Amino acid sequence: MAVASGAAAANLYYNQPLLPDIARTFGVPDHAVGLIPTLTQIGYGIGMLLVVPLGDSHERRKLVLTLTGLVTLALLGAAAAPSLAVLALAGVAIGVTTCVPQVLVPYAATLAAPEERGRAVGIVMSGLLFGVLLSRTLAGVIGEALGWRAAYLFGAGLMVLIGIMLRLELPPSRPAAPMPYRALLRSLLALVREEPELRLRAFLGAVTFGALTAFWATLALYLRDLPPHYGPRTAGLFGLVGVTGALAAPLVGRAAGTRSDRRINVVAIAAMLVGFAVLAASGGHLLGIAASVVLLDFGAQANQISNQTRIFALRPEATSRVNTIYMVAYFSGGALGAYAGAVAYSAWGWIGVCALGGAICAAGLAVVLRR
Repeated sequence: MAVASGAAAANLYYNQPLLPDIARTFGVPDHAVGLIPTLTQIGYGIGMLLVVPLGDSHERRKLVLTLTGLVTLALLGAAAAPSLAVLALAGVAIGVTTCVPQVLVPYAATLAAPEERGRAVGIVMSGLLFGVLLSRTLAGVIGEALGWRAAYLFGAGLMVLIGIMLRLELPPSRPAAPMPYRALLRSLLALVREEPELRLRAFLGAVTFGALTAFWATLALYLRDLPPHYGPRTAGLFGLVGVTGALAAPLVGRAAGTRSDRRINVVAIAAMLVGFAVLAASGGHLLGIAASVVLLDFGAQANQISNQTRIFALRPEATSRVNTIYMVAYFSGGALGAYAGAVAYSAWGWIGVCALGGAICAAGLAVVLRR
């Protein structure tokens, strides 16, 4: 489940280190190409809302295999896109069909004993984070050597292999709450009304991921504009630095499983706030950027695992729907962060991106401390 989650989540982030090359191919400005990661995240939010709830009412293995086949087709469409508009539509399709990890994470939580739930979520989420971070590295290396289209072709081939692995290894499941699709979607509103802890966790996830995405969506543009004019490979290699956060994910999951307070969230968001401060003070030095990557990715991942461990304990019979609500908020924040980051960079440069990310994290930290 961890391997499949990482490979699937990678589909959302192949575009980020390739944005300068995509802009050059289609002859569009930076703010226009910034719509590609934004629309991909919006598509993912749509998939969260309309597809992930089916994990409670349908057999999960069949659902995962169907989504894997559809995202393969969407990646091939992106690789062949003749215009920015077609690539944007393919990005939406990639986002909608890449919600495989958000079916697998609650499934892992239901398979684990209650005292092991945090550890199980941490393991699968560590695989997901490895995929997110390494996707930028792979896309940067492949894009610089073979062009940005080759990165999408690589993603499609990888999904074929993952589909075969899942068909052979993923255990079948029994639907936890069989009900009509319309009733399934209506129940989402009831969960939002009845669970204040879920509302809080969804907000915290949205703000931290929005800040993180503002950084990653503009990093390649910033590196391009530095005097050495770094290419997509350099932007992608920063993903390797962020793997440090993934290595800490199981430890955070274990701690989240034994603590019921929100101190993990305070530490995580504070780490991100410090990361943006380091980023603003780095002056374009690669070591300073690398240090900030470690802080940002660790903080976002620690916050994420703490949140998901808590929400899966709220309604054991509705883990997919609870995850849907959380992840819709999470990736809506990411979509807004990606576009806001592109706008901030166009208007105020790198300091604008750092100020935006710091302000978002400060708002999240203020809410946790007040509560």
